Amino acid sequence: MTGMPRKVLVLDGIGGVPLARDLCDAFSTLGVATAYLDCLAQKRRPLHGIRAAYDKALNRQSDRDGFSLLPKLVERDLEALLERESPSHILVVGFAYKFYDPAALRRLADKAGAALLLYDTDSCNLYSRRREFIYFVENELPVYDLIFSFSKATTRLFRESRKLNAVFLPFGAKPLKAMARAEKTLDVLFVGTCDLRRIFLIEGIRDRVTIYGNRWQRNFPLMSDTLRSHITDNTVWGEELYRLQGESKILLNITRSDFFGAETGVNLRIFEALAAGCFLLTDHCDELAELFSVGKEIETYRSSVELAAKVAHYLNNPEARLAIAHNGHAAFLAGHTWEARIRQLLLPALDPRQ
Repeated sequence: MTGMPRKVLVLDGIGGVPLARDLCDAFSTLGVATAYLDCLAQKRRPLHGIRAAYDKALNRQSDRDGFSLLPKLVERDLEALLERESPSHILVVGFAYKFYDPAALRRLADKAGAALLLYDTDSCNLYSRRREFIYFVENELPVYDLIFSFSKATTRLFRESRKLNAVFLPFGAKPLKAMARAEKTLDVLFVGTCDLRRIFLIEGIRDRVTIYGNRWQRNFPLMSDTLRSHITDNTVWGEELYRLQGESKILLNITRSDFFGAETGVNLRIFEALAAGCFLLTDHCDELAELFSVGKEIETYRSSVELAAKVAHYLNNPEARLAIAHNGHAAFLAGHTWEARIRQLLLPALDPRQ
């Protein structure tokens, strides 16, 4: 296999979700030595909170429109880790700027003789935080030798507007046993954080939906009483999420407003749903239609009216729903596992002969 790195150190900036850990498992399955660091679990620099607040106050005096952030972790701890592990490649998942100064990260990678890579998984979540997004684009992105981004829209931004070395790398997922159950007790399941766009769309199916996620209760004044009664304001992951998916006839995906505004909708939930053999109903975007056959492997909607119509149709036509779920699971296994992603895109991009 070409492009096989000697050893990959994964710096996980989004440890609250299993994405980076699943990537590590996929590298190991393919015979690549890996090391892993969960940045969220590391010891912070002494008096970080006080020092960060002081730095922020000073920055506001000199540049009221700028962004100030004191990284949480100590660079010398990372330097010691690099000396112990001696990786050929450092792969940052999500971002590094909250944990390490990007310029310092670049210096440490050079000292270790390691290529520095980013898997951008979260840049769309920064769109509404303008100053922070500009900081990320101007200060972190340029330090990388290569950037993988989950979206074609962000890849174009990085390549065409910022002239950065960026390539499109869609999400994948860990294979799961398809959850075909004789009895499904939930009509429509939605799992995710509250968002105004999500409220508007879900109100049209409020009698059929079950919702899990955070930040819903704070938005109760914007919802009907019926919708409120269908919400559990808690985030679910892992086995609990898998159980809920297995009990659901329709797994609903609604792209957050910032993602939808950037004309992208290929989020992680899509691949997690197909990995579990769920029938997936998601909002339409061109990127998604390039990856899966709409109406055969997944189903999409373009408006609240179409969403309500398709929910009613597929609840009344279980044979069609189950056929699409089966085809979607097969398509996932054929080309959208993390192992497939690494073979298709990541390993060729790391080939030193190219």
